[in-house]
Amino acid sequence: MENSGECRNTRLVKSAVKKVLLIAYHYPPVSVSSGLQRTLKFSQYLRNFSWQPSVLSINSMAYERQSNGQMTEVPDDIIVKRALGFDTARHFSIKGKYPGFLAYPDRWVSWWPMAVLSGLRLIWRGKVDVIFSTYPITTSHLIGWTLHKLTGKPWVADFRDSMLDDSYPVDKKTRDAHCWIEKKIISHCTKAIFTTPSTLKMYAERYPEYSSDKLAVIENAFDEGNFEQAISDEKTDIKSNDVIRLVHSGVLYPSERDPRCFFDALSELKSEGTINAGELKIILRATGHDDLFLPMIEEKNIADIVFLEPSVPYVDALQEMLEVEGLMIFQAANCNHQIPAKIYEYLRAEKPILALTDEVGDTAGVLKRANVGMVVALDNKDGIKQGLLDFVQQIKAGRATKADKTVWSKHSRYARTEQLAKLLDEII
Repeated sequence: MENSGECRNTRLVKSAVKKVLLIAYHYPPVSVSSGLQRTLKFSQYLRNFSWQPSVLSINSMAYERQSNGQMTEVPDDIIVKRALGFDTARHFSIKGKYPGFLAYPDRWVSWWPMAVLSGLRLIWRGKVDVIFSTYPITTSHLIGWTLHKLTGKPWVADFRDSMLDDSYPVDKKTRDAHCWIEKKIISHCTKAIFTTPSTLKMYAERYPEYSSDKLAVIENAFDEGNFEQAISDEKTDIKSNDVIRLVHSGVLYPSERDPRCFFDALSELKSEGTINAGELKIILRATGHDDLFLPMIEEKNIADIVFLEPSVPYVDALQEMLEVEGLMIFQAANCNHQIPAKIYEYLRAEKPILALTDEVGDTAGVLKRANVGMVVALDNKDGIKQGLLDFVQQIKAGRATKADKTVWSKHSRYARTEQLAKLLDEII
């Protein structure tokens, strides 16, 4: 099995003669969905490619949700420095209001000053060769930019997704802040990394004055070590009926992943007697917006089919993917340049995938290249009705396509870390 010792053998590494400082808001014990995994796995596996990482993050009280589930995956021989910072909306709010200047470019901007001081100490004492900062918390790039300006060290800005597009951010002040910071990043960073080809293309067109060599793609991925743990800990399947279980694991943003057409389609199928609770169960795990979606589900009379379930530890979420009959992706056309990180975990789970997304987007592109999954537009109610019926029938008949090792082995976190290590080598 590919790199079966990726997690267990982290001590058996090559001599790490080069050093990189990873600046990341999301790092254990924060409890979020797949977005956490990118920096965590880079910090685990870079040492296998002669890079010794240290991590600069925020103090854990800034996290609204915490879990110790992945603390054991933090290598015990790397430095993890947590600088003082606050969540403006929680720590400085009085009757729901807080100072606006403490919310631009984001609610964690108070992290900036102390993180810069901590970063300077880490760079000078640790003889750091490269600075690496990662989005989606914009303040992390502010920290990276400041440390680059103060030390002259090469700086890699990991954008992941775009900081600006036609509809984001909506708030003018936040948008202006993002615009200013984005220009600083592109002009000063040594490399800008994105997770999809379309996002890279967007930035190449937005900043044509810079060489295309400045931009790179390192996609998201799954981690084989976590899947091995999920498989070894997998509970005996107690399913005793013929109900088809479909799960979406992670945040459902009200605009970018709006499930309303899906709810409408389910409601009509139920009214028509085409589906019922005895044969279909939809699990929406950790949507982040249960209070918004629950009234919709009740109004559409589908509460016996659609279940809003709470967040669970990461390995437990992977176990659920391995146990159910099918997996779901929600992605609107306004996010065609993005790919949900969970899609790589879905491929590794070797389960049928129903993707409610645009046919020409990058998300659909991943499935098409893998020759797996069913794609239906998120805003096409009638298409969803027919697609869902076909998908369930394919699962029942054992005809639904799913990824195998020849497909998913290309998308491991270990392989992505090797890409990053090569990029860092080129920089120095």
